[in-house]
Amino acid sequence: MPSHPESSLEAGLVALKEGNYYAAITQLEPIASSQNQSNTCLQAKVGLVMAYARTGETSRAIALCENLISSNNSQVQEWAKRALEHLNKSQKRQRKAKSTETGFVAFDNSSQKKPQEAIPEKNTHNRDIANTGFIGLRGSKKTETSSIYWRQARRAKVWQPLRKPNFMLTILSLLVTAGTFMSLFWVLQAILKLPMGLINLILDKLPYLTPLPLLYSDPSSLILVFLLVFIGLSPWLLDWLLAAFYGQQQLSKEVLNTHSREAVRVIQRTYQQRHLPLVKLRILPIAAPMMLTYGNLPRTARIVVSQGLLDQLGDDEIATIYALGLGQIHRWDFFVMSLVLLVTLPFYELYQRASAWGNNGQQPIWRWTATGLTCLCYGIWCLLTGTALLNSRFRLDYSDRHAAEITGNPNGLIRALLKIAIGVADDIKKQQHTSWELESLNILAPVSYQQSLSLGSMATHLPFESFLMWENFNPYRRWFTINNSHPLIGDRIQRLCQIASHWHLETEVHLTSQEFCPVKPQSFLLQISPWLGIPLGFVLAGLFWIIWQTAFAIHLLNLKWIYDDWSFVTGFLLIGFSIGTVMRINTFFPDIRPLTLQTDYYLPNLLTDPTVLPIDSVSVRLVGKLLGRRGTSNSLAQDLILESNTGLVKLNHIPWLGQSINPQEWIGRQIIVTGWLRRGATPWIDIQTLETQSGKTINSPHPIWSTVLAVAAQAWGAYIVLTAQSVTG
Repeated sequence: MPSHPESSLEAGLVALKEGNYYAAITQLEPIASSQNQSNTCLQAKVGLVMAYARTGETSRAIALCENLISSNNSQVQEWAKRALEHLNKSQKRQRKAKSTETGFVAFDNSSQKKPQEAIPEKNTHNRDIANTGFIGLRGSKKTETSSIYWRQARRAKVWQPLRKPNFMLTILSLLVTAGTFMSLFWVLQAILKLPMGLINLILDKLPYLTPLPLLYSDPSSLILVFLLVFIGLSPWLLDWLLAAFYGQQQLSKEVLNTHSREAVRVIQRTYQQRHLPLVKLRILPIAAPMMLTYGNLPRTARIVVSQGLLDQLGDDEIATIYALGLGQIHRWDFFVMSLVLLVTLPFYELYQRASAWGNNGQQPIWRWTATGLTCLCYGIWCLLTGTALLNSRFRLDYSDRHAAEITGNPNGLIRALLKIAIGVADDIKKQQHTSWELESLNILAPVSYQQSLSLGSMATHLPFESFLMWENFNPYRRWFTINNSHPLIGDRIQRLCQIASHWHLETEVHLTSQEFCPVKPQSFLLQISPWLGIPLGFVLAGLFWIIWQTAFAIHLLNLKWIYDDWSFVTGFLLIGFSIGTVMRINTFFPDIRPLTLQTDYYLPNLLTDPTVLPIDSVSVRLVGKLLGRRGTSNSLAQDLILESNTGLVKLNHIPWLGQSINPQEWIGRQIIVTGWLRRGATPWIDIQTLETQSGKTINSPHPIWSTVLAVAAQAWGAYIVLTAQSVTG
């Protein structure tokens, strides 16, 4: 429960009065989630009933009214009974109207939910909720039995083309594409040069052996030739890789037509207009919903979908995802993204094979060797994939717009993106880890598996609008996507909602307008202080250079070595980074006190505040099952996830030297996580301790390692500055 429930209640009731229903829900839900019978809690529940009813969430309103009927307050009981009568009548009219229109009656499972899971709602007016369009069930073709209701906002029947993208954005996109190719080339060059130099160094130190002249040559030309060849052969090479290791098969138009007739029409119309042969269709036997495109030209393009996507999305939603793929095919960066996938997949396959080898190894020496090889291959895969992060974010912004424009259905694309997130989270929960396919193909997926974890798993506990408030309104949110492969899904949905509003359509998700989000600039500066320390170090280096050169000119000090050797600048940059890291440690890792710990009961509400930054951590103590890969494949703790009663949360663990137990040994067990919950592009928890029910504990000393990093950077920087004189002398 919030620390100031009265102020939150007042803000929620004001928002309700002004018609800002989703803001009211966000303010009132944390108060109403309490089980006490205080007047504040009861008022919050009454307000929530009205807000839910006004937003068309009738089942939640009914559930909350049923909860209020058991209240000790007689006035509240009487009011809840009247409201429940109105809500039931409205729901019956809604079902009848929908059944008349489509022959389908949406059945309500809300009675099976606990009040905590679907916070109930209320209505003081006899409002015809059937007119809101709040109908639809996720589940007829889905893997989960729990139902998630959708508004089924309409599509455009006639619409005007959108304004063409700004010319400067087109130029910027071309530059990003060129930069991606160059970055991939440089990383491959560095990866190849390192072992070449290391081999010759070893040969030079060994007796009777001499270095190989070939390994001293520059591999740049060879790498460039290979990349150009890979671009030319990428469609067929990727066909072979995906068929051999992922079970990819051809998908006929007839089979696709059984899932989505509109998708077939969209593909045929697009390629007929461009006078090109029809795009080749492929399918992956994967339960998680995903889509990717690859090729080097529009005529050699492939669109690949998973079986899970066809099973879990509706007809029009599948069509929007295919339209999304068509938008990617006709972009400049299409061949570069295919090249990145082609280069990274072999390293990921090596990582997978090496981890299986390590898990099956009996001798410690083989397990250690496999662990080292696994970490090396995974690290190379991350480096190579990182070259395309910016490009990946850019192209999704364009392809979302393209999909909405050629289908006239931005609301369908919104539902598709959200259902993909839900389906990915469901798949991770069922498999108890992030599948190889989800991670290795993530760079080309429409929604990343990282952003699907919390969003998709908390869909039954929290309205989409509430969860996405941080992604829509936090003014610094985009700074936290630098290391992400996908843009914030909240920003994507907001742009699609703007397109829907431009065509005078109701939006599938009602995002509130918020002109000002009070985030202190000091908090953001403190958040990025380690990186601000780098330019600070450069400024300090310049000041010292000026002072020392002046002293040398007037014969006050003989420090001419600074003028002759600029390596001292690197030392100051490291010192600046160290200073920034030290400044942030205490705020980033505040003391965890038992009285301030939050439980998983409040987890969804902790993620709705749009004003927080990762540095504004919340001390939590959560109980749940530990998910992730087992054994050698998780040596870097890259796949640790907590499955609590309310959803999935990414866990961030740093091992402690000499620790006899690793977290991956507890995969599948019930654990207690204590740490710092942070809201960023992907919510995560920095672990302080992991505990089992038997009392065993694993420590994750984040503050200690941050201090070690700061001291190491300080010492290294000081060493560079102090040794520069002796080197030049």
